Amino acid sequence: MEIKKIGVVGAGTMGSGIAQVAATSGFEVILQDISEEQLNRALKTMEKSLDKLREKGKISEARESILSRVQIATEMASLKGADFVIEAVFENVEVKKQVLQALDSLLRAEVIITSNTSSISITRLAAFTSRADRFMGMHFMNPVPLMALVELIKGLQTSPETFAIVKELAEKMGKVPVEASDFPGFISNRILMPMINEAVFALMEGVGTAEAIDTVMKLGMNHPMGPLALADLIGLDVCLNIMEVLYEGFRDPKYRPCPLLRKMVEAGYLGRKSGRGFYNYS
Repeated sequence: MEIKKIGVVGAGTMGSGIAQVAATSGFEVILQDISEEQLNRALKTMEKSLDKLREKGKISEARESILSRVQIATEMASLKGADFVIEAVFENVEVKKQVLQALDSLLRAEVIITSNTSSISITRLAAFTSRADRFMGMHFMNPVPLMALVELIKGLQTSPETFAIVKELAEKMGKVPVEASDFPGFISNRILMPMINEAVFALMEGVGTAEAIDTVMKLGMNHPMGPLALADLIGLDVCLNIMEVLYEGFRDPKYRPCPLLRKMVEAGYLGRKSGRGFYNYS
């Protein structure tokens, strides 16, 4: 099966990044989202990102040429002709269920559907479709245009042929695919999110200020970004959702979301996207 046209559902930070990388790799892309405002914001984000990459010499093709391969659409029906689809909507099972069921009824039988979920069971998501053998996880890292890693996660029914096709596609997109088993959080977030959660506990308990905690991790552990600044970049709501998936999946108290993290999300302090998180961005 030759993949020429890739559908991406969800034009948020991850979806727009995936669309950009796919288009940069020569694929035709349909970026679909129910919000026209979000789609226009995604196009502007891609323009800025491509300009920066071109300035740094990381891409040679003109921005306009790359973006000419990206079609935006608010209707799910626009994805009907896609050869491959990546779901990148909000990290919520019910939201993903609605999207996946709609895609399953719309797409040709042979089309593979992947999910960019960062923590939800692939086997569980696959069950919402009639093509569990042609469904798997394709978890990109943020920011997608800069991060090389893609976690590939097989569900219980994912076929070896599907895995091989998805792995080859990830490589064509310039990524380094790494296989992870279908456990809550996979590899990346099972390790990363408890670290972020513990940093929030340290802040809540007054062990150190946000600046102190992040400086310790940057200078003491050589991390490029402190865990609290990273949480702001990811989105505190996303961090909380992933911690809840880990806690529900393992029923282990070590994955209990920090009360301060929950309180900040309830207050609407979601990080960079809301202008305030552990730091102010206004």
